[in-house]
Amino acid sequence: MRVSSSAVSLTVDDVPASSKFLVTHFGFTERMAADGFASLGRDDAAMDVIFLRRGIEVLPEELRERHASGTIIAFVVDDLDAEHERLRAEGVTITLPLREEPWGERLFMVTDPNGVPYELVEWVAT
Repeated sequence: MRVSSSAVSLTVDDVPASSKFLVTHFGFTERMAADGFASLGRDDAAMDVIFLRRGIEVLPEELRERHASGTIIAFVVDDLDAEHERLRAEGVTITLPLREEPWGERLFMVTDPNGVPYELVEWVAT
């Protein structure tokens, strides 16, 4: 098997709001969009992010009403402190304060208007 690209698809109520959040605060580009659908990517990201409107008929019936939950989108960054300050300056609410875990992970979280959590991570030597 050869995998040519990767994406995560999340079901949300307001596709344009989540799309705008990734474009505005994380530098993603909306590559494709239609009513109830947006596909976003970055040339330097290992995966694309797709938003589908909850209830959209392209989903199997048993998935149509599920909301993205229990999923965290994590981005590993080079300068976590700079990203933390940049996002705060842009008015993004930090939903999990900056912290360092004993296994060498530094992180903080923000959440988009649909409640999708984004974790920014920097690995440090332990």
